Amino acid sequence: MRVRRTIKPIVAITKNENESLAIEEGLKLIQFSNMISPEDVVVITPNWVSPASPCSGRVVGPESLRTIIRLVKSCKPKRIVVATGPGDEDVISLMEQVGFASIIKEEKVEFINLNQGPFISIDINHPCPSRLCLNQLFNEMTFLISFTQLKIHEEATISAAIKNITMGWPAGDEQGYPKKDLGIHNDLHDFIAAMFEKFTIDVSIVSASPAMIGTGPHKGTAIHTGMVLCGTDPVSTDVVGARLLGFKPQAIHYLHKIIKKGLGRSTFDVKTKKGVHFPGISIEKAEEEFSHAAYKKQFAVDSDREDS
Repeated sequence: MRVRRTIKPIVAITKNENESLAIEEGLKLIQFSNMISPEDVVVITPNWVSPASPCSGRVVGPESLRTIIRLVKSCKPKRIVVATGPGDEDVISLMEQVGFASIIKEEKVEFINLNQGPFISIDINHPCPSRLCLNQLFNEMTFLISFTQLKIHEEATISAAIKNITMGWPAGDEQGYPKKDLGIHNDLHDFIAAMFEKFTIDVSIVSASPAMIGTGPHKGTAIHTGMVLCGTDPVSTDVVGARLLGFKPQAIHYLHKIIKKGLGRSTFDVKTKKGVHFPGISIEKAEEEFSHAAYKKQFAVDSDREDS
């Protein structure tokens, strides 16, 4: 398994009503432009659950995807690939309906449907399945970007950078549509944790503009906070996302398992600023703004103050 490009755990929380500008600022704060080399094969995996408007909170925004592609292009890597495997079998129709197809065509980058082959086979530390197929791009990529919306999830508790990769890469042609035929949902949290051991996510972009509360990934309510998380450590980024939704990492079983295995940084001290580095909005301020947007009441997991 290759080493993550930036080891230091950095999570930049930015806010802008224009999601693309929030992403651009966040990537600048984590020094994204210094991470990619001319020899890199950069893969961007966006979250495309099903045909829907980005304002629903179910899929990422096409124009924000364009922004990420252009920022990657500015680093002049050898190859740029947009690659994902939605639970919807008709990926082309989904791409056309939401506007992803035109973005990929206009930006002249590759698209690979991860639901289809050619495949490689990998073993994972999980009883069922213990082996599964992934597109051969898995062995070709050298830099991986996860781009997704933040959601409360009816099975995974939350959906953010890690779930986007670990559930987006298994092939629908093998697992079925949706990906439930061979049992990966039977013990979903353990499966996500086992899959994460196989992936190196170099940059995590988790948008809360909008985020989905209530229940996801389809039936919840979208809230527009203007906030975006950009992180160098997917565990740290997802821990921050969990806190915005009101959870500590112990409440997310797969996150807790991943943290216990030492696969990412989960701890930070709001007062001393030790641990995860926050070059943008503070975690406490972000939690308060998120809770106010969601529930019209300010509160923060990382604050001893009374609710206001």
